[in-house]
Amino acid sequence: MKKFTLIMVLIIPIMWVFHTFSKNFMVDPTFEKFILKKDDILSNESLWVIMIRIHILLAILSLLTGPLGILKKIRVNAMNFHRWNGRLYVLFIMLNFIPGFYVSFFATGGWLSTIGFHILNTLWLGTTMMGYWNIKRKRVIVHSKWMTRSFFLSFANMTIYIIVLITHTIMNVPYGISYTIAVWSCWLLNLLIAEILIRKKIFL
Repeated sequence: MKKFTLIMVLIIPIMWVFHTFSKNFMVDPTFEKFILKKDDILSNESLWVIMIRIHILLAILSLLTGPLGILKKIRVNAMNFHRWNGRLYVLFIMLNFIPGFYVSFFATGGWLSTIGFHILNTLWLGTTMMGYWNIKRKRVIVHSKWMTRSFFLSFANMTIYIIVLITHTIMNVPYGISYTIAVWSCWLLNLLIAEILIRKKIFL
């Protein structure tokens, strides 16, 4: 079980990075399809596109550096690499807070989705900073727990995609409602999975 989980932690982020990059920068680089699903017309569409691109790119970088940070074998055998990779991971999430905060105000589903995204953004930054703060104080185990929570919050977009697929595409729930459900469910489910893996000491 532990070996399978570790393999999935490496494979799933890479697959999702390919999916996200191709979808948003090759298939629909102007985000026309995504904008059409929004409830309201964007007041400044060009600024929103710039911010969402920055947000997605930083999230992709977080998904690439995240697995390398929580795998114990890399931590033990390449500590210097682990430290620099961790610094980059923290930097990407810190930089992503502002574009993430901005695009949240225009989330599909209205103010309920906006609040859900603000909670997600705050939790993602907060868990990351708690991990960084604890390693600075040599609390390695506590650091690992917080970074595990942070890493699983990096999968929020993937969880949203899956929940919308189930509720909207399969169950025919209106898109706006299904999106709002997904926004709130993503960080709850991802943190729950992180806590289960922490208790099982998969990454510790």
